[in-house]
Amino acid sequence: MTDHRDIDVLIAGAGPTGSTLAADLVRRGVRVRVINKAPHAFEGSRAKGVQPRTQEVLEDFGVLHEALAEGGPYPLAGIHLGPMTAPWRMQQRSKPTPDVPYPNILLLPQHRTDAILHRLLERQGVDIEYGVGLESFEQDATGVTSTLSTGQQVRSKYLVGADGGASTVRIETGLDFAGETDDSDKTLIIDCTIDGLSRDRWHMWPRAQAGACPLPHSDQFQVMVRLTPGDVPDLDHGALTDRFYSLTGLKLRDITWTSVFRPNVRLVEHYRLGRVFLAGDAAHVHTPAGAQGLNTGVQDAYNLGWKLGQVLAGAPESLLDSYEAERLPIAAAVLGKSSELYKSLSNHKVGGLKRGDEERQLRLTYRGGPLAPAGTPATKTLHAGDRAPDAPCTAPGTSRLFEALQGPHFTVLAFGPAAAKALPDLAWPTAGAELHRHAVRSGRGIDEGYLSDTGGELAGIYGVEGDALVLIRPDGYIASVITSDWADSFATAIEGITPR
Repeated sequence: MTDHRDIDVLIAGAGPTGSTLAADLVRRGVRVRVINKAPHAFEGSRAKGVQPRTQEVLEDFGVLHEALAEGGPYPLAGIHLGPMTAPWRMQQRSKPTPDVPYPNILLLPQHRTDAILHRLLERQGVDIEYGVGLESFEQDATGVTSTLSTGQQVRSKYLVGADGGASTVRIETGLDFAGETDDSDKTLIIDCTIDGLSRDRWHMWPRAQAGACPLPHSDQFQVMVRLTPGDVPDLDHGALTDRFYSLTGLKLRDITWTSVFRPNVRLVEHYRLGRVFLAGDAAHVHTPAGAQGLNTGVQDAYNLGWKLGQVLAGAPESLLDSYEAERLPIAAAVLGKSSELYKSLSNHKVGGLKRGDEERQLRLTYRGGPLAPAGTPATKTLHAGDRAPDAPCTAPGTSRLFEALQGPHFTVLAFGPAAAKALPDLAWPTAGAELHRHAVRSGRGIDEGYLSDTGGELAGIYGVEGDALVLIRPDGYIASVITSDWADSFATAIEGITPR
C-alpha cells in the first residue's frame, strides 16, 4: 500500500490528463495518489475526437488497440437543407505512411477514453479515489501539504492540478486565468438515441443550429443544439425531446447525459508555481471546435511525466521549468486555432467544418525552447524539438521504430560506422530513465542491439547522411542530433535532463 502521508506526486483529477500523467509516472516507479472530486468517472461523450498524436501516446502505453476497437472513423457530414441532405467531408481520410502510422482522427466518446486509461491504472495498481477533492495546500522547500475534502492532510513532493476548467488547484495558486467566457453563447449537448436517423452521417441542421453525431459501436448520438442568447433550457428529458422534435421533426429517447456548454477561451499565466503544476483544462480551456482540448491535455501530461520522473531520480530541478516553456506556447497556438474554427462555425461558414493537418498535432514542435535551442545540429529533415517519426526497421521483436521507442526510456540511434563504434561507450547514469542503444545498419538480419534498415527508409525519414547520433526523449521528441565528438557532445546533450 502507498503511504498516503509520504508520496511523490498527488494528482487532482482523473480525467484524460490526470490519468495519462498517473500512468506515465507509475511506470517510472513514482509513487502517486489520484483523487477526483466527482463521485464517479465521467459519463458523457463530450470530447470525442482523439487526434493522431494522442493515438501515438496511447500506443506507447500499450492501450491503443483498445481505443481503436472502441472507436471509429468520423462519418461524412450530412447537411440538411430543407428536403435535401448534402454530404460534406469534414475530415480528409489519409492512408498510413511509414512515418505516420495513425494519420486520422479517431471518434471515441470521452467516457470510453477515460475508461481505457482507468483500466490501465487499475492494472498498474492505482486506485482512483472518487468523491475526494482538494480543499487547499501549502508548499515549502521540500514538498506540498494538501488538505483534502475528507479532512485528511497529504504530504507529497509535488502536486499536479488536472482538475478541469474550474480547477481548485489553479484557484489556490492565485494565478491569472486570462481570457473570456461568453455567457450569451451556449450549446446544449445530449447523449441519446434518435429514432429514424441514419448512422452513416454526422447530421447538421444549419437553420436550427443543431447537429447529431453517431457514436461508434452503440445506438447513441451526441446531439448539439446552439442556444439563442438568454435561452435557459429545461433539461427535463421530456422537454429536451420536445425541443429537438420542434427543430428537426425527430424524436430523442434513452437520454443518458446532458450538459450546457459555454465557449471558454482561457490560458493560465504560468504552468508552474514552485512544486505545484497545472495541466489540461486547469491550464487552458478551448472551444469544442477542432477536437483540441482533450488532446492538448494528454500532451501536457506526456511532457510533464518524464520530467517529474527524472527530477525525482536526481536530475536538476530546472528541468521542470521546461514544462511551461514548451507547453504554454503550444496551448496558446491551439487556443487560437480552435477559436478561429469556432468563429467560422458561428458565422455559418461551411469551411469552418473542415479539418486538416494543424489539428492532428503531429507537427507541433519544441524547437527554440530550453531543451532544443536554436543553432544546434540537425538532420536534413529533423531538428531537436521535433516529433520523432515512425519508420520501418527490424530488430528482435520489432518491425517499426515506434516498437523500439515504446516504454519510459530514452533511445539513441547510431547511424554510420563511427557513431556505432562510439555507441557502447556513451556514459549514462544508473538512476532515472534507462537508455536504449540501437546501431542502425543497412544489412538484413535481426540481432540484439541493431536496427536493420534494409530499405533505407529509417535513414531517409530521419534525414541522416553519414554518421550521426539521434537521441529521442521518452515523450517521443528529438532531444539532440550529434555529428562529431561523440562522447563529449553526448555528455553535453544529456546535461540537465538526467540525474547527476
